[in-house]
Amino acid sequence: MVRNVLGSLIALIGATAAVWSPFRPWYDGRHGSDIRIEDLFNGLTDNGATLFGSLVLPMVFAGLLTLIGVALRSRWLITLAGLVVLGFTILWMVRQGQSAGELTAGTHRLGVGVANALGGGALLILGALVMRGRARRVPADEDYDEAEAEPYYPPPDTWDPGHQPTQEWHPEPYRPTPATPPVEWGRDQRPPGPEHGQDDRPTRPTRPDWPAPPDGPEAPGTPGDHGGPTGPHRP
Repeated sequence: MVRNVLGSLIALIGATAAVWSPFRPWYDGRHGSDIRIEDLFNGLTDNGATLFGSLVLPMVFAGLLTLIGVALRSRWLITLAGLVVLGFTILWMVRQGQSAGELTAGTHRLGVGVANALGGGALLILGALVMRGRARRVPADEDYDEAEAEPYYPPPDTWDPGHQPTQEWHPEPYRPTPATPPVEWGRDQRPPGPEHGQDDRPTRPTRPDWPAPPDGPEAPGTPGDHGGPTGPHRP
């Protein structure tokens, strides 16, 4: 922003000097408004010129380009205005040198009008260089739908697992397992055990394809294959 303001100020000063230069003496007291434009291409003469048929026309055109360039913040328009001013001024200097045989500065030679034109053109180019120009804008799509946009996944090297979305876990309420009620033995029943004739050897569950256990004497009240008393034990 500051560069655009500063560059625009320099360009406006240069355009003012360029537009004012034809109304100042150019050579031997002759003003630029008295030099015809066609004489720059065919050779200088002593014939007079109308206001917009003289060097006033290109200088005013350069001033208009400068105003448009400042309004649009266009560096190219301001640069073009500076080239127009310098181009016509240098072309006149070439024709004047061919006509007079030499170019010298002084009271009866090159005047302040030429200096104003050269300085104005240089300031225009300098202002264009100082300006930053107009910022580019990305065109917005009015029909853009966020729901239709594809999700963006960062590259693997920039993936941060620490910021992944976490899934909340809701544990089920604790439910205690119901206790097995104790076995109540009757008066005529006794708990199994070696002291009551119970074989304390480990047993295995029976299956149809397993061989039957060997036959042997069993004490009265011996439990079955699945453990536990088979019935009341009577002495």
